[in-house]
Amino acid sequence: MTVHGRQIFYREAGPADAPVLVLLHGFPTSSYMYRNLIPALADRYRLIAPDYLGYGWSDAPTPDQFTYTFESMTTLITDFIATLGLRRYSLYLQDFGAPIGFRIAARHPQQVSAIISQNGNAYVEGITPPILAGLNAPPDPKVLRYQVSLEFTKSQYLTGVPDPSLVDPDSWMHDQELLDRPGNDLIQFAMLEDYKNNLAAYAEFQTYFRTSQVPLLAVWGANDPIFIPAGARAFKKDLPHAEVHLLNTGHFALETHTPEIAAYIRDFLPRAHTYPHNA
Repeated sequence: MTVHGRQIFYREAGPADAPVLVLLHGFPTSSYMYRNLIPALADRYRLIAPDYLGYGWSDAPTPDQFTYTFESMTTLITDFIATLGLRRYSLYLQDFGAPIGFRIAARHPQQVSAIISQNGNAYVEGITPPILAGLNAPPDPKVLRYQVSLEFTKSQYLTGVPDPSLVDPDSWMHDQELLDRPGNDLIQFAMLEDYKNNLAAYAEFQTYFRTSQVPLLAVWGANDPIFIPAGARAFKKDLPHAEVHLLNTGHFALETHTPEIAAYIRDFLPRAHTYPHNA
């Protein structure tokens, strides 16, 4: 699909008239992270998973051709959703997808019927202290370079996973191949440097939670060294009816727990549509 003159790649499955679930991916991956969840839900839901600009198979303009920030990605995905003609949908958010999806929901609350957050943070207490300290410090070129390395990509998939043999190596190698495209490191540096600006948006997200009482399901890799379980529990401060499930796995919980997460979603979404928020 063409959005803002750029080609946006997306994966889609499920009946055209079924309830819609938009899947927003994290870093350093793409819609590829949903390759197992999509067929697990496509009998009942219409699943739509876009790649952001600079990720997956979407266009990747250079940073001097496109401003790589979470605000610009929010505008892009908002217009992607509008181009599809979606008026009502639920959101599945992971990692980078959270500050994009929460911005969309906060600014278009009448469109979002429910949220599923999988290691998608909206509270300061959900960020592990060393990473929080790094976000509040000037960018370190060595750290940025490490964050696009194969070592770091692989660690995001394996850290906190009790049985690493359950994680398909194609997952991190697919991501790394795309990270290693010429010039893509500069795109990732821009997004990583901009992440600190999401902290100021947390107040907006939390106000949205309190005022909307949107149904929210948190399915969280409890061993994630980046976004810790306190972030999942924190939703209950503003959404007392939030449903929180901590899984014995890491940052990319779908790599090891797709059946469990799919079962939680199948149980949650039909009930979410009966909440006062959706009356």
